Amino acid sequence: MEPLRIRHTELPHASRLFTDYLYHFNRVAPFYAGCPTEPEPYRCVAREMHFPDARRAALVSALGEQNPGNKSLDRLAKPGTVAVVTGQQVGLFSGPCYTIYKALTAVKLARKLSSEGIPAVPVFWLATEDHDFAEVSHCWSFNAAQEPVFLQVEAGNSGPRPAGGIRLDNPPLNELRTSLSRLPYGDEIATIVEDAYAPGRTLGAAFRILAERLLPDCLLYLDPLHPSIRTLAAPILREGFAASQDLNRLLLERNRELESAGYHAQVHVDTKTSLFFHLRDGLRLPLRRRDGGYQSGDRVLSAADLAAHAEDLSPNALLRPVVQDYVLPTVAYVGGPAEIAYFAQSEVIYRTLLDRMPVSVPRASFTALDARAAKLLKRHEATLHHCYEGLDALEAHIAARLIPADTQEALLSSAGSISGHIDELRAKLSKFDPTLAAALEKSRLKIFHQLSKIERKAAREALRREDRAEADAAYLFNLLNPRKHPQERLYTILPFLARHGLDFLDRVYENVHLDTPDHVVFTA
Repeated sequence: MEPLRIRHTELPHASRLFTDYLYHFNRVAPFYAGCPTEPEPYRCVAREMHFPDARRAALVSALGEQNPGNKSLDRLAKPGTVAVVTGQQVGLFSGPCYTIYKALTAVKLARKLSSEGIPAVPVFWLATEDHDFAEVSHCWSFNAAQEPVFLQVEAGNSGPRPAGGIRLDNPPLNELRTSLSRLPYGDEIATIVEDAYAPGRTLGAAFRILAERLLPDCLLYLDPLHPSIRTLAAPILREGFAASQDLNRLLLERNRELESAGYHAQVHVDTKTSLFFHLRDGLRLPLRRRDGGYQSGDRVLSAADLAAHAEDLSPNALLRPVVQDYVLPTVAYVGGPAEIAYFAQSEVIYRTLLDRMPVSVPRASFTALDARAAKLLKRHEATLHHCYEGLDALEAHIAARLIPADTQEALLSSAGSISGHIDELRAKLSKFDPTLAAALEKSRLKIFHQLSKIERKAAREALRREDRAEADAAYLFNLLNPRKHPQERLYTILPFLARHGLDFLDRVYENVHLDTPDHVVFTA
């Protein structure tokens, strides 16, 4: 089937802020740098970019340590070159599919801007500082029968440590290989992953090695825990910390503005919010205002002590993009729905600390079909929306089409005939005794309720008689809405590569359309 585009307004759980950003940008324009589907905002940000030569040289040197030999370094070293940035937590086995979709969107946008006279390189910000290990320690794969497979790595009682530095002594490589074993390219993909996730490597290092193997070689990777990046970021962290009370006030005002406009504030902010974590003793501890100082674990530290060691500060979700875009000459950031919402809040921090803000670009969004799924959807006249309604609803939809045509016609004919007779009787009863006519209406409801039950029973019987239909429903549901989650948000990219080969990524890249934010359904 040809690729199908679906508006995000038709997908479950899309926030109004995100859908207005995509389809009614004028409603949210005060919160952002410009509409991502128009060319002028990119030109404006690039034209007004003030990125000192000394900082650029330090950045290229730092990235050279992390990306030796990458051809994009020479381009970035030239004055005027900007960065198209994306990033993600360093999840097990590359995390959900959308991580890869983000990176490919950034690559495509950087190439597009370069072709239009704005020299740009794509950069992937490895969110190694994030300490939510429970969120990145697992992933979902699937096997040849399209059954979801849960994979997880243990890290012991490590506390709130930056996840990127956690060593993986026993990653679930055997379990992954088993899940992929009956897929056409399963052994090849399992071997690639085993090379990246060698026992003893950190989660951040393994993630990055796998990404380098899968993604275009023009992509630069930035690890914010690298000492040279910590040094480069220290001035903006120090400045942000000094201004944190003013920033807190501006964020509270912005949250009220968003709420009064009918939107939600993605990140909670209160009067004790500091916008920072403290990197101490290998941990990442939240900093909260307390007694004129800041609570860091079991200690209360003074503002002066923290400002003197700014390289030990770590930004929260609202400040992190500003720190990122101080370090990088960012013209655009490619993000998901939640990140787009973050930027509506972070705009006040950008305005205060940087006096510039990148264009926020929604990542490409996909549902990938295989040949079997495409045939099943056509055969059963089903859609993605039927899958979103749940497995029971999908089974019922398929079952309804298994009822013999003459039986289906008889059910419809009976309903129509009965309704007509009741209408005729009601007209006569209304003249004879209106109370009897009212009673007849109640009886009508009961009659049609019983007819509906008969129709559902017939559908279930059809489903029982054709076991394959039940299997078809399970296959579609597990591929398109596994565990009631959008495919791209649950599964890692690996089983798709195991089923279709590495060329699957070329197919994804072909379907990254920068001119439209719609969700794309395509057949690999």
